[in-house]
Amino acid sequence: MIVSGSTSQVLAASLARELERPLAPVDYQRFPDGELLASVPDFDAEEAVIVASTLSSDAHVELLQLQDALAEAGCAEVTTVVPYMGYSRQDAAFEAGQPISSRAIAKAVSTGTDRVLTVNPHERAVCDFFEPTAEAVDAAGVLADPLPRDLTDPVFLSPDAGAISIAETVRDAYGEGEVDYFEKTRLSGDEVDISPSDADVTGRDVVVTDDIIATGSTMSEAVAILGERGVGRVYVTCVHPLLTTNAYTKLSRAGVETIYGTDTVERPASAVSVAPVLAERLE
Repeated sequence: MIVSGSTSQVLAASLARELERPLAPVDYQRFPDGELLASVPDFDAEEAVIVASTLSSDAHVELLQLQDALAEAGCAEVTTVVPYMGYSRQDAAFEAGQPISSRAIAKAVSTGTDRVLTVNPHERAVCDFFEPTAEAVDAAGVLADPLPRDLTDPVFLSPDAGAISIAETVRDAYGEGEVDYFEKTRLSGDEVDISPSDADVTGRDVVVTDDIIATGSTMSEAVAILGERGVGRVYVTCVHPLLTTNAYTKLSRAGVETIYGTDTVERPASAVSVAPVLAERLE
């Protein structure tokens, strides 16, 4: 059976259809003191796949509760799919006395599951913190699906060299185009300097790709630079469309035609599902 966390109900339903497996009934409650209770009433199956993006501390607690509820119900085998893993960007102690948050989360999740899959983790090394090692699923290729088929001499552009593989994957799935990236230097925790790449974008359509868009600040700066260079249309794609606070507005003001994301994070920009890619790994 497919068991959905409250943050991943659309994706869980899509995955259930892809795998032709039933979707388990799940209850989510919050007590007056703020504590959560996630339960699986009338669960009766030997195997379960939990689908739960951990977008908040509450979502992490909810996932642990669902794992424990399945164990209590006598489920013999549990696979945990974490489409978006919160805290995955803190894979090291950046200052003395800091935790390695992704390791702490992975240890907790590992205790209640037999297998873990996560989609395009920001740092692939976080998979090693799970026991057994989590499987990283690359779903970036699906981002080509909603793109217009009439892109003019397209350039698939990554905001930095470290994420260029996503641009390459989207370009390959689209079937044509050039790949390039911006030079990005982080000056502080919230200040980034962006230098244009050598790609000629004059009159060409550009697809800016990334794994995660959170505040949209860096991405909007990159798009603004493209506008100064006579770019054609600009589309933004990302696997995990967090799009917090006023990110959508920033990107739209910068000149973005459309923002496309997947349903690892369920937002209005979630134009395509990762369910088929996950289903291939789960069948």
